[in-house]
Amino acid sequence: MSTRPQEVAPSASRFARFVSGDGATAFVMILPAAILFGLFYLWPFGNGFWLSLHNWDGFSDPSWAGFSNYQRLAHDRIFLAALRNNLIFVVAVVVLKNVLGLGLALLLNRVVLGRTFFRAAAFVPVTMSFVAVGLLWSWIYNPVFGLLNGGLDLFGLGGLKQSWLGDADIALYSIIVVDVWKWLGFHAVIYLAGLQTIPAELYESAKMDGAGPVQRFWHVTLPMMMPIVFINTILGLSGAFVRNFDIVYVLTKGGPNHATEVVLTYMMSKAFQDGAMSYAAAIGYVLFLIVGLASVGLLALMRRQRLEV
Repeated sequence: MSTRPQEVAPSASRFARFVSGDGATAFVMILPAAILFGLFYLWPFGNGFWLSLHNWDGFSDPSWAGFSNYQRLAHDRIFLAALRNNLIFVVAVVVLKNVLGLGLALLLNRVVLGRTFFRAAAFVPVTMSFVAVGLLWSWIYNPVFGLLNGGLDLFGLGGLKQSWLGDADIALYSIIVVDVWKWLGFHAVIYLAGLQTIPAELYESAKMDGAGPVQRFWHVTLPMMMPIVFINTILGLSGAFVRNFDIVYVLTKGGPNHATEVVLTYMMSKAFQDGAMSYAAAIGYVLFLIVGLASVGLLALMRRQRLEV
């Protein structure tokens, strides 16, 4: 009489393999990091969203408000202006950082005298704090003794002198220049690393086919650098949304008349000047949603580009 082996439930067998194999060891090693991630990221994220659904001034007990804070944002004139300024800031910064960063990387990639010095010099502004950069450029932009207006006078261009941070029409663009100056070396270094991975044989083949410098750039350099372009774009996008508070606050504090107000400066003013903690939390989650959707869209575009190639 033959007997059939007793069947083991699939879930039980998988659990047994997990415990007897490397799964248990991996779980134990990941557990401390997972606990810290949940404690310092997931819990504050969920608690902040819960706070955005209430009315709270930071001292009294929170009262339920539902999605009224989010509905209020749709009619907040200053918030909408700050969001528009943020979008202008993002587009200008991302375009300039990529174009100028790639151009600077192409120059630094050439064999020239003092190339190491120029590479280091280009990266120096990245190492400076936001406050130091803001103070430096506030002196440069000073309409009375600033270096910029003084230089225009020196070259006989006094008619171009401006109140660079006091004129509502140009103040935001003046801040954009500062942000690009600070981060240009960072993006250039990323591009430079990408340029050095392009095989020299591709350029030699293009030369043999009669391609000039411009043709080699369009048909060899740029296609090979597209993954780096996407990476720099995502970095520039996230930075322009969530790392512009310090520069704006030190230079203008959002003025004049909210002309340079961005979402982060408005959020901080609502939280710590007006005491509207819940409203500020709602602003933060709207910003998170915008950055998240933009990043996901860029990653999807990057994956599609790779598949097409």
